Order: sequence, then structure tokens, then C-alpha cells
Amino acid sequence: MQADADFDKQKLLSKSFVFQALDDQAQRELASFAHVKRFAAGETVFTMGASGQSMMAIAEGTVRVTMHTPSGREITLNDMQAGEIFGEIALLDGGERSATVKALANCTLVVVERRSLLDVLRHNPQLSVRLIELLCHRVRRSDQRMIEIAFLDLPARLAKLLLKLTELHPGTTDKPLKKLSQSQSELAGMIGNSRENVNRCLRKWQKAELVLLQDGWLIINDRAALQDMAADDDIKHK
Repeated sequence: MQADADFDKQKLLSKSFVFQALDDQAQRELASFAHVKRFAAGETVFTMGASGQSMMAIAEGTVRVTMHTPSGREITLNDMQAGEIFGEIALLDGGERSATVKALANCTLVVVERRSLLDVLRHNPQLSVRLIELLCHRVRRSDQRMIEIAFLDLPARLAKLLLKLTELHPGTTDKPLKKLSQSQSELAGMIGNSRENVNRCLRKWQKAELVLLQDGWLIINDRAALQDMAADDDIKHK
């Protein structure tokens, strides 16, 4: 594990839309208030419905974001890697957590508390306007995702998801990942569909040699074909 002093907190936190609303001086000030927390693999970072008073950036490790449906079924929303940010909305409104986050591996997180952000905004009230603009942009992106779930075909949504999950992670120079460990139920939950439909789509792709399902892994054989599938559906729905 790196020492706390080795983390460039400002650079890590700058990936958050909250930090993008702040000028350089305000970013440095807020980063100086950040502290480091560590979680062991399998440990819960926070649970859905808990009070939210902080935002977290992943310095090391992987976390899984999940939620439960009214019927009690657990849905995986996302797996997040080093360099990614979560908990930003709760940082702003202090409301309840909208999902549960658990450490998939040993994790080191850089934490910014809500009170620190409010102190910075009180000293720089003009930054609040910029923050509102960025929040509106985030809402528009969320609306676009809902449109995709409602109107895009399953193959296009699944292709987009697989491309996203295997894209380069922040700070890496390697090629995109070629295999995933997420279950078909988890993939289905991420795109708002059923496991059975996802299974049928993947089996069809396996026959076409686009993917391979082997020993619990989903292996991507033809990334370009998935990219074409996602792009073609974008064109159809414009």
C-alpha cells in the first residue's frame, strides 16, 4: 500500500464533476481537507438508505455498487476501479445513499466530507452557479440513459455495456480488458433486462464467435464487431 502522502489527492478528485466546478485554489483547499480510508475485500463501504455526508475517490482497488428492488432482488449497477468517483450526490445534498457499495478487493479511498465542500462554497459563492450547471448536465446524461433503456435494442445495450466494462481504466496504458467475471444476472441488472434475454443474446454471439463463455468468464473475441453493433444502433435511433 502507498503511504497517504503519495496520493495526489487533487489530481484524483479532479475526475469528479464536483471538483470541475471549482477553480484551482478551491480544488487545492478541498483536497487538503480530504482523508484516506481503507476497506478490506468484502467489507461494506456504505449501505443503501444510510446517511450520506461524503464523496469517495478510489485510489486503489475495486468496489461494486448494488441496490435492492422492492421484491428484495439485488441488482449490480456498476463495478468501479481505481481513479473513479462515487457518492457525489450525497456530498451535495446530505441525503440518504441511493445504493450499497462494497469492496471487491482491498481498497484505499480518498474521502471528502460534505462540511468541507460547504466551507469552500461559502468562501466562493460564485462557484455554486458552475456547480448547478454541471448538475444539470449530469441530469441530462441520466435522462439519456433512461431513453436508451426504453428504446434501444437489447444487443446494442449489451454491446455498449461490455465495451464500457472493458474499456481502459484511468491511469492505465494497457489494452482494453478481454474478459469479465460479472454474472449474466449482474449484466442484465445493469441494462434493465432479464438474465434469460441476456443469456440468449450471449449464446447467439458465441455462435458468431464474437464472445466466448467459459468457466464463469465472458471473453470478448471481436471487440470491433461490438463497437459496430453499438454504433449502428446509435445511427438508427438518431
